[in-house]
Amino acid sequence: MQVIENLKVKEKVYIEKLENGLTVMIIPKKGIQKKYMIWGTHYGSNESSFVVPGEEEVTTVPNGVAHFLEHKLFEQENGTNSLDVLTALGVEANAYTTNDHTAYLFECTDNFYEAMDELMDYVQHPYFTDENVEKEKGIIGQEIMMYDDYPDWRVYLNAMQAMYHNNPVKIDIVGTIETISKIDKEILYKCYQTFYNPSNMTMVLCGDFEPEKLLEEVKKRLVDTKASGEIKRVYPEEPEEIVQEKIEQKLEVSQALYTIGIKDTGKCDVKKHMAMEILLNLIIGRSSNLYKELYNEGIIYAQPSLEYEFTNIYAHALISGQSNEPEKVYQKFKEEVNRLKTEGINEEDAKRMKKMIYGGYVKEFDDVVDIARMFLADHFKGVNSFDYLEEMKGITVEFLEQTLKDVFKEEKMILSIVKN
Repeated sequence: MQVIENLKVKEKVYIEKLENGLTVMIIPKKGIQKKYMIWGTHYGSNESSFVVPGEEEVTTVPNGVAHFLEHKLFEQENGTNSLDVLTALGVEANAYTTNDHTAYLFECTDNFYEAMDELMDYVQHPYFTDENVEKEKGIIGQEIMMYDDYPDWRVYLNAMQAMYHNNPVKIDIVGTIETISKIDKEILYKCYQTFYNPSNMTMVLCGDFEPEKLLEEVKKRLVDTKASGEIKRVYPEEPEEIVQEKIEQKLEVSQALYTIGIKDTGKCDVKKHMAMEILLNLIIGRSSNLYKELYNEGIIYAQPSLEYEFTNIYAHALISGQSNEPEKVYQKFKEEVNRLKTEGINEEDAKRMKKMIYGGYVKEFDDVVDIARMFLADHFKGVNSFDYLEEMKGITVEFLEQTLKDVFKEEKMILSIVKN
């Protein structure tokens, strides 16, 4: 097994790529009671058009298939639901779908190998029928309608609609009532066989394990499957400009919700990601002058959430919160960006913020859940999670100022509001 060690956090990750293409990552945590397993496929809501290995024609499926598959895999041919089986073992089990991956997971202190048996069994043995697919449409349809009335989700999704013309990140992960109505068992089996091949999957395990022994236990439970060729993913062309600067929706809310979005069309990597987190905190984080001003004036009542997301096909920054004057928050944000561009970034402020962000990354290595989910998500981006700790020292004030100029352009900014 390949071993990558980071002395800063005194952690090691053991990595093995098996003959069938599956990547297994094991992070041992001596003396920790909790154990965590997550098994993901590099397949999310972005993949609606693709070329199956060995075929030449492009396959296009309805939006929402990745999430639909996630729901259906728990249902077994013998009539049981694997989520119920795992819960009965006393483990906390779940699954989730994002734009670029789907994951199945559990955490426990006892019955680890029994839970592994169940998880590896249901992920490798799909069972779809006309009847159970139709039944699931009703369940997911209710989920879609619930999210349609959920203000936090609407303000986010509307921000995506305002930023992106064609990129699939603007599409709701669960699809729509119309798109899921077109899903049948043949579509599910085709997408499963394409994207759930071991060569497109990664497993991360974290806890008090002996890596070599655990790897043998994983191998014992794997179905004999050959690695497939590369899946060609087909994405629509995306213009650099935004769709519209402002988007507004009326819903029952006690106070208006807002999301300021910044569409980033430049090259993305770990160093830039960390620089963006530092910049967002410098501009409107809890210790920033702008936050104090807005808070003291009663325009905002809590620190907004600050986020920078990137995959191989999109990148954006999001500032989200509540305010009775979201337009004023947006205007003040733009003014502060322009001030920093003109006056430059204070070196002491930058150092303080670097320490805070670095401390946040180090803290993530304390928890088996945070570690495993981080390594999985980063691996699908082609990143090793240790890279975040290593790249921090290369972020200078000059690099921050250049990133500020490159990314924080007014013509790439949008404002999404949900209010009464």
